Amino acid sequence: MTISKIFIDRTIAKHPNTRKLRRHFSVPTETVDSVNTVHAYVRSASDPIGAGKRTLFITANRGRFIRPCPGTRAYTCCGYQILHIGTYCTMDCTYCILQSYFHPPVLQYFVNHEDMMIELDDFFSENRVSRIGTGEFTDSLIWEPCTSLSKTLIPRFALQSSAVLELKTKTTAIDDLLRLDHRQKTILAWSLNTPRIIRSEEKGTASLSARFRAAVDAQSHGYPLAFHFDPLVIYEGCESEYRQVIQMLFSHVRPESITWISLGTFRFMGPLKKTIEYRFQDSKIIYGEFITGLDGKMRYFKPLRIRLYRRMVEAIRMYAPDVLIYFCMEDDEVWQKSLGFIPSDRGGLATMLDESAVKNCSLSC
Repeated sequence: MTISKIFIDRTIAKHPNTRKLRRHFSVPTETVDSVNTVHAYVRSASDPIGAGKRTLFITANRGRFIRPCPGTRAYTCCGYQILHIGTYCTMDCTYCILQSYFHPPVLQYFVNHEDMMIELDDFFSENRVSRIGTGEFTDSLIWEPCTSLSKTLIPRFALQSSAVLELKTKTTAIDDLLRLDHRQKTILAWSLNTPRIIRSEEKGTASLSARFRAAVDAQSHGYPLAFHFDPLVIYEGCESEYRQVIQMLFSHVRPESITWISLGTFRFMGPLKKTIEYRFQDSKIIYGEFITGLDGKMRYFKPLRIRLYRRMVEAIRMYAPDVLIYFCMEDDEVWQKSLGFIPSDRGGLATMLDESAVKNCSLSC
């Protein structure tokens, strides 16, 4: 993490996790009474979004740590739960929705882990199969070099038998996780794309080959794996290049190590287009054949999405005929024409994913 300035919420200035973070970074630090001071500092920069990636606000989560994923009723949602550890990301992907989701986006890290653990204990006591992840509002593993959160969460999840933790990342920061007693209750998951898209649209992320090497290490230490092809970007030659990525994936990873693979095409809210045009003037990803979807986001024309999905499914099935493939935020027509069924045929998407978690992650029903 390249941090140029740290702001500390006065209410947690003496918290042990705050002290630990301060020792890790040798940068100017300021204690503040309100996040408004942080926002004013970031907005004063010529590129507030970029400045937010270098400005760390250490604070407490005063709301719920566990919350449902913000899906939409217009598309099939997976029933995922978010463990809200912080916000924003130090990497700089052109398509990142977080650039427009927070106003302004600022790196926040919540240090009141004692409250998180109490909430998790209550969550585990419900004893129902569930999937929970830290990678919705931030990358799960960018914090590993400077905190011990995942090294705390993984052993904690290992002690229960109804919930699985998914850590989603575009990094390779897993070295300190490999020797933990995870008992297959944590899934290490990587976002994948073609080398072309990683080079042009995923600045500051690990290369594709590095992600695969990290997945091999995780597999060798018994971790269940997952992979997310999201966003799939349509461009000339993309089908061939995505097939090559799938071939590389299965030349590294055994199909039986994979809990699920998700597919989702590039989609964006209106304000994100202006952000991409301003911050990434060489990017072409916003100039495809888009229409307004049921959720108000711009999406590729449906026949184009279905065509690419079918090619992806065909390629994956050549190597892994039984692995669970699912779509992120698509409707029944897309499911039927791409996979040959709709989620309700199999009890719903949440049930499908829960059953895969039970099978691959040693959960009990």
